[in-house]
Amino acid sequence: MSDTNYADVIIVGTGNAGFAAAVSASENGAKVLMLEKVSEEYMGGNSALTIHMRFTYNSFSDLLPLVKDKKLIYNKLYTQKLQELQEAVTEYTESDYLKDIMDVTNGKSDQILSKELVINSLPTIKWMNKLGHLWSPTFGNPTSANVVSFNGKGYGLIQRWKKIALKKRIDIKYNHHVIDLVKNNNDKISGVITKTNNGNKIYYANSIVLACGSFESNSKMRAKYLGEKWRNVKLRGIPHNTGEGLEMAISHGAIPYDNWSTCHASPQDINRPDYDLPGHNKSGDYWSRYAYPFSVMININGDRFIDEGETWRGLTYAKTGKAILEQENNIAFQLFDSKHIQAGVLRKYKKPTKYSSETLIDLANQIKIKNKKKFINNINKFNKAVQPGNYNPHKLDGKSIKNIYPLRSNWALPLNNPPYLAYPVICGMTFCYGGLKTTINGELINKNGDIINGIYAVGEMLGGLWYNNYPSGGGMMAGAVFGKKAGKHASANIN
Repeated sequence: MSDTNYADVIIVGTGNAGFAAAVSASENGAKVLMLEKVSEEYMGGNSALTIHMRFTYNSFSDLLPLVKDKKLIYNKLYTQKLQELQEAVTEYTESDYLKDIMDVTNGKSDQILSKELVINSLPTIKWMNKLGHLWSPTFGNPTSANVVSFNGKGYGLIQRWKKIALKKRIDIKYNHHVIDLVKNNNDKISGVITKTNNGNKIYYANSIVLACGSFESNSKMRAKYLGEKWRNVKLRGIPHNTGEGLEMAISHGAIPYDNWSTCHASPQDINRPDYDLPGHNKSGDYWSRYAYPFSVMININGDRFIDEGETWRGLTYAKTGKAILEQENNIAFQLFDSKHIQAGVLRKYKKPTKYSSETLIDLANQIKIKNKKKFINNINKFNKAVQPGNYNPHKLDGKSIKNIYPLRSNWALPLNNPPYLAYPVICGMTFCYGGLKTTINGELINKNGDIINGIYAVGEMLGGLWYNNYPSGGGMMAGAVFGKKAGKHASANIN
């Protein structure tokens, strides 16, 4: 075999998990080749559309190196942001992180994987920081564990990963769609078959790390595993994750792990496009409608259907999309009034689809509520059920309602002060929670519980962590943690 067709470790995919694996393998002495399905312009997958990673920290001192940008050290606004961050931050412990994971998954997250994720989160962040990754202070709620965000968001993260990889002489080939795995005479996975613009090519390696995403972009697979109502759902992500990596791994002995019928799905503007692409101005969080914890959210019949203020948005948003999809016409409306505007909870809504009126009945007419009388009665009941207490969107304020269903745990304000606003929202799907069974090092496991020699799965392909819900930033952190571990382990197999 020629040198051009061989590497010690092949990484399939150029998202955050793939780059973590590639750089880690390179640091441990491996010659690394990365194969990307799409062109360089659209590299990075869903990682390029993200904002942050969820990790533990003990104090501001753990965060300062991440946000210490030498170019801005004399910038007054920058130093003010650092000061605000320092004053707001307390800690986010391993116990806090584990509790959040177990709470949102109803205790169904794989305890070995989740513990491995949590204890390695801060060390992995420090590793990334030493490589050249930077973060910025996040303006929002510091106790929701989203205290810093990627400089340049996910797109900036991927561009930095690419720069780091190229500096380490990692070879990246674009428009190389991996369509199958190759076995040698000893029945060991020893390479991949790729579809390129110049025909099919085979690349050989001692180890293959699959980091090529879930199946959310495949309408047939969505319908098969999630249900028919998911067939035509819009994507809060890229159109390229069509599940071939999962299917080829399973065809070579890997086994599906955990719940393939649940997924990450969140509230999105009704007019969002069918999918997003990395690097575009209107991708990522542009279409997200995440002020719902402060809203009164109703369906087309004028009924509330969830506890909007159950807890922090980062712990509920990934299950709220499904709740919207289950409503008639797969649509809901987030309702606000002038008090919400004054509180600043809508400031992140960028050119949203919205309706406004001085009266609730006119608003109901505009958004075509089916039963307007019931709608008005429901709002009146909600208003009367709001309990006394201080409203504070920056903490779990306990301002609730009583004696009506669904419950409302926090941030309950009566809708009684025009103008009234309505934002129509739909479900946007990000990725699927089901994946493949692996060890803590990403090695694939077969139905007999044995390790499949030479092949790994990380990122959205790793199963077991999430079930029905998800803590924001947890997937990106898992991608970095298990990608780093897989890269190191794969490099140990160099002959």
